Amino acid sequence: MRKIYVAAHVYMILGLISGLYYRELTKLNDFTGDSQLGVVHTHILALGMLFFLIVLALEKLFTLTAGKLFTAFFWVYNAGLALTVGMMLLRGTMTVLGHQAGPALDGISGLGHITITLGLIFFFINLGKCLPEKEQAAQEKVEAA
Repeated sequence: MRKIYVAAHVYMILGLISGLYYRELTKLNDFTGDSQLGVVHTHILALGMLFFLIVLALEKLFTLTAGKLFTAFFWVYNAGLALTVGMMLLRGTMTVLGHQAGPALDGISGLGHITITLGLIFFFINLGKCLPEKEQAAQEKVEAA
């Protein structure tokens, strides 16, 4: 449970820092156009902090960390998010500084998205296995009455 909280906290800090980086870099370079830097802040906060806060709540309800795929989900998802956000930062910084990004960045960004997807697949399989069975839930209702 603690590492889920730490992940959410780290993403909150990174999200805020990325917003500051975007604002200061564009101001320093008198950049007024669009770049990937403008969405890095929200990507980190939504896919990092908010997602892991939801995972934390689900952990409390269903003990997700007891599932066999939780560790795979955690590391694969974080690696994919780090790769995706890293490429967004690189592409956005290059745009602000007036450089063209090559097709290699697109490929690496695609790998980041694929890795996030694989992590989400692990997450949902793990979540499904941690949910109580219908019969068990019905039995618990009968016992509670």
